Amino acid sequence: MTMTTGFFPDVLRLDPQREADRICARIKELMRDQVKRGGVVVALSGGIDSSVTAALSVRALGRERVVGLEMPERHSARETLALSGKVAGALGIRTQVEDISGILQSVGFYEKYDSAVRMVVPEYGDGWASKIVISGVKNQPRFTSFYLVTENTQQVQSTVRLPLQPYLEIVAATNFKQRIRKMLEYYHADRLNYAVAGTPNRLEYDQGFFVKLGDGAADIKPIAHLYKSQVYQLAEFLGIPEEIRSRKPTTDTYSLAQGQDEFYFSLPYQMMDLCLYAHNHGVPAENVAPILGLEPQQVRMVYRDIDVKRKTTRYLHLPPLLVEEVAWE
Repeated sequence: MTMTTGFFPDVLRLDPQREADRICARIKELMRDQVKRGGVVVALSGGIDSSVTAALSVRALGRERVVGLEMPERHSARETLALSGKVAGALGIRTQVEDISGILQSVGFYEKYDSAVRMVVPEYGDGWASKIVISGVKNQPRFTSFYLVTENTQQVQSTVRLPLQPYLEIVAATNFKQRIRKMLEYYHADRLNYAVAGTPNRLEYDQGFFVKLGDGAADIKPIAHLYKSQVYQLAEFLGIPEEIRSRKPTTDTYSLAQGQDEFYFSLPYQMMDLCLYAHNHGVPAENVAPILGLEPQQVRMVYRDIDVKRKTTRYLHLPPLLVEEVAWE
């Protein structure tokens, strides 16, 4: 790769021990001075972010003050529960398994989801699977388009363009999953007098890749300042099982396996991290492109996509808005 002064492939390299110590000290401080709870609940998905969040919580508070909550459902990947259990075992923390399929069934999620898919693929039914994907900057240089991928009972896949209304209906339905999981996280936190530790990394937090009052809700977010690449660096230092560290990041939301870069981000996380860092530090697209193997125009499209997502998802970060400020008296 071409090396560029002030911007290079290893620009996000950190000192894992120093960073882990800094985060753990801050967790202790926040829990003692502001949150004032006895421990934390962490939703374990079998992914890298929740694993590192749990490991940092154990390092800061002790394993006896951390509870891992495992919440699979009908569409979860088969390996999800095994991987989350492996993390919990490695960390030596208590776990609670809550299969949320029944709750999702009771609120009509599966019916609502299937009905939305049938707006585009009328034959969609029992035994089928699906996911949403987007066009990345390599395939669609002008704008992002959404597509629905379906797989029938013979495991034959097809892809169709997804109009706006079915897209909104599908996403609105899948948001049940994040909100139900968060409801259970707070149930267990309340009964234990614990806090909820959120798991977003900087890329997700900055770009609004979370559900308001769902996975966006938490009392502390220990890794929200870390680029995803840095989370992986901490994972190795903290001893997260290699099986999880080598796993491709997924949403684990749809019944077909779906990578985050398929659904939301313009590029794989390693490239998105560098683009986000470069954009944050005013690095011209011409300096970034040769390092990523892209054209400058493609990097400029990523920059624009970063700005658009910041603008359109700003409301996710906002607290409830009041007509006038209510001051303490």
